[in-house]
Parts: sequence; structure tokens; C-alpha cells
Amino acid sequence: MAPIVAAFGDDPRVTYGGKGFGSAGLKLDGRIFAMISSRGKFVVKLPKARVDELVGLGKGERFDPGHGRVMKEWLVFAGAPSSWLDVAEEAHQFARGGKRRAPPA
Repeated sequence: MAPIVAAFGDDPRVTYGGKGFGSAGLKLDGRIFAMISSRGKFVVKLPKARVDELVGLGKGERFDPGHGRVMKEWLVFAGAPSSWLDVAEEAHQFARGGKRRAPPA
């Protein structure tokens, strides 16, 4: 996760730490957009339609924080750590309110 955290070091609105869903994460203005879950999985917040698309492509699964309620805008990303930055940037853009779509990860 360290390379991902470092990639957002120039954005003063982004911080790393705290607890959300039982995990520390990257936050924009105090709201998590990417994290390592308590189960060691890389999780990002994306638009529901994008999560649906990536799940359909086999690129991940919907995130369940452990209480049986699947989160519609959260994806457990199945890609290798080398591809995490792309999806983290997409999640950052979504957190900023952007509508830009990245190519399938």
C-alpha cells in the first residue's frame, strides 16, 4: 500500500490512516476511497455502475465489511498490487466528484 499512499502525497486533501471498516485507508477530506481491508484485500469506492462492470468482468467482487450487507459502491479489487494505482486513481477521481471513467483495470 505504501506506493499507493506515496502517489497521492502531493494532494493536501488526501490523508492515510484512521479506521474505517476496521482498516486504515486513503481518505479525501476525511472520507475513505481506498484501503486494505481487515482481511488483507485492496478495496476501493467507485460508482455502482463501475463496480457492476468490474464484477462482471471478473476484476473483483462487491465488498462486504463483515456483517452480511454488501456495499454497492465498494469493490474488492482482484488485480495484482502492480495494478492498484490505476484503480485507486479512479476511486480518487470518484471521491472528488469526477465522472471520468478509467479503462477496465
